Amino acid sequence: MGIFDSLENSPAFKSALGQLGAAVLPVVMSEVFGSGGQGGLNAIIAKLQQAGFGEQVKSWIGTGQNLPITADQIRQVLGNDTVRQIAAKYNIPIDQVSEVLAHQLPVAVDRASPDGKLPHNA
Repeated sequence: MGIFDSLENSPAFKSALGQLGAAVLPVVMSEVFGSGGQGGLNAIIAKLQQAGFGEQVKSWIGTGQNLPITADQIRQVLGNDTVRQIAAKYNIPIDQVSEVLAHQLPVAVDRASPDGKLPHNA
């Protein structure tokens, strides 16, 4: 078990992440999926698939268990500049932006596709 594994299972880490997520998640998610420069949920999914994360995306859209994605993988797909811009815009530490997105992206895609299909206008 690595250091991150024990940190991720820490109640304090989960609490801090939860508080951060509750505070900034709506604005960060709208920045990434909505009116921000990323082109919406379908565009993010296309980027993830092109970057080799098709299995994760498939699990999020499907009705089974969601496969995880890491903060580093999120930065790889969105690009460091985009993550930095979001962090600066909302005065959030860059690592926390990536962590929140890594935890919430699977949930957001899962909720957007309750019947195992993603709406065309997502």
